[in-house]
Amino acid sequence: MRIVVKVGSSSISGVNAGQIAPLVDALAAAHGRGAEVVLVSSGAIATGMPYLKLDSRPGDLATQQAAASVGQNVLMYRYQDSLDRYGIVAGQVLLTAGDLENPTHRSNAQRAMERLIGLRILPIVNENDTVATHEIRFGDNDRLAALVAELVGAELLILLSDVDSLYTKPPQLPGAERIAHVPFGDDLAGIEIGTIGSAGVGTGGAETKISAARIAAASGSAVLITATALVADALEGREIGTWFEPAVDRHTAGEPAPLS
Repeated sequence: MRIVVKVGSSSISGVNAGQIAPLVDALAAAHGRGAEVVLVSSGAIATGMPYLKLDSRPGDLATQQAAASVGQNVLMYRYQDSLDRYGIVAGQVLLTAGDLENPTHRSNAQRAMERLIGLRILPIVNENDTVATHEIRFGDNDRLAALVAELVGAELLILLSDVDSLYTKPPQLPGAERIAHVPFGDDLAGIEIGTIGSAGVGTGGAETKISAARIAAASGSAVLITATALVADALEGREIGTWFEPAVDRHTAGEPAPLS
């Protein structure tokens, strides 16, 4: 089974940097069961901020790029250091939105990813924040993860956050109920979308996760939204989080979407 897992900045940076080890434990266990795993990891800017003596996410593009340049290096070191316990090698893949819009670049990225997966390397994908501009950014890594799932033809996309599921209203409000299953094409009418994730270091939220889930589901990937702390359960197939049913017909990037 081919699985894309996306983790956000707030889950693996700052005070939560220690969550990298249990995340790697879960990924390595799935890898050991024969799954083909791709990790989409945010966190370069957030990881680089302390080294630039920044207390909050920078607002200007040049400082964001500088923080990403430093942070991506540190982040990959942390992942590889943890993966060494299992004898798994990571391969870094940095993409811009332009790479997936340009047919030649997209084909090159697809070929590289397929080769990494075939070699049993763990691809770790992030937006190339060092060179991306406001005009060509993905906007958030949830969308990037959905496009990567489409690119590699993943059967499952797991979007991790600080909350265990989507709810009918913000989970801190009385009467909020977990949404366990979303049929393909369901517009979630009547659902009061709140926020998911910690403010300050990341850019994603509940709306971006739902939007990403719809992109991936349309390409034929099932999607599970759940908490980072539950990633091992998610990869073991336990009934947790919110499951988005995929379209019946599958397609990968570069192929036309099936006619409805």
